[in-house]
Amino acid sequence: MTSLNLALPQPGTVRRKGFIGRALANPVFLFGAVLLGLIVAMAALAPLLAPYNPLAQNMLTRTVSPFWMSDGNWAHPLGTDGLGRDYLSRIIYGARISLLIGVFTVICSGIIGTVMGVLAGYFGGKIDLVINFLIMTRLTLPVVMVALAVVALFGGSLIVVVLVLGLLLWDRFAVVMRSAVMQIRNQEYIQAAQSMGYSTPKLLFKELLPNIFDRLAVIATFEMAHAILLEASLSFLGLGVQPPTPSWGLMVAEGRQYLLFDSWLILIPGAAICVLVLAINMIGDGLRDALAPENRN
Repeated sequence: MTSLNLALPQPGTVRRKGFIGRALANPVFLFGAVLLGLIVAMAALAPLLAPYNPLAQNMLTRTVSPFWMSDGNWAHPLGTDGLGRDYLSRIIYGARISLLIGVFTVICSGIIGTVMGVLAGYFGGKIDLVINFLIMTRLTLPVVMVALAVVALFGGSLIVVVLVLGLLLWDRFAVVMRSAVMQIRNQEYIQAAQSMGYSTPKLLFKELLPNIFDRLAVIATFEMAHAILLEASLSFLGLGVQPPTPSWGLMVAEGRQYLLFDSWLILIPGAAICVLVLAINMIGDGLRDALAPENRN
């Protein structure tokens, strides 16, 4: 009689494939992924897509209207700003600034918050008390006010904005990771790893973190959108990315003086911010739905 040697798939593999299938079947996730993919492609291919240098000024072509207006033309499809800079080129390059700030802010805040949350949830005791105190202290600080004060003190630049936001937006990562670790730290597979003599770093990285990565991914999407909005707010107030860097928030601020007569100078970069934040939030919503226990096979 021939013996059958059927290898059972690993639980993590089954869960991962199921998650991908549920995510791809979610129209909200798909639409957000397509939107974000287009924006990322636009930012990556900016030198090829932008028809003009985004910093080049031409006072002879100031505030040219977009192509859909009666006095617009296709030489500048989205018009020009008050210094004659091509708006389409600045929108394309501005996507790079927003994505860079969103991604690196999430990396910085995610590392800080995840480390603190995992340590608090796994070890508990005095470590948990200290980290809880730090979380509560952070929650008492208004993000916008602190960011404004720090940026005003050290000057506005891409690096300063990323560091400030990264050091201010870690609290949600810490709270969620702490809760997730406390839920699974007494599971049988964690106890089995401890009985096999796993060192604490090996146990955390090999057994614990992979099982809370799904929640980490959901939080990261929402914090990325939050960071992009905060950067736009700081730039609008003149304390974020400094001119002539093409930042969408800065473009909104520069268009304020033309609001009554050339409102598209505010509407176009404002719409770009809305589309990017919408795409990220839709991906986050899709991830949340795909990872919900009631939707798992």
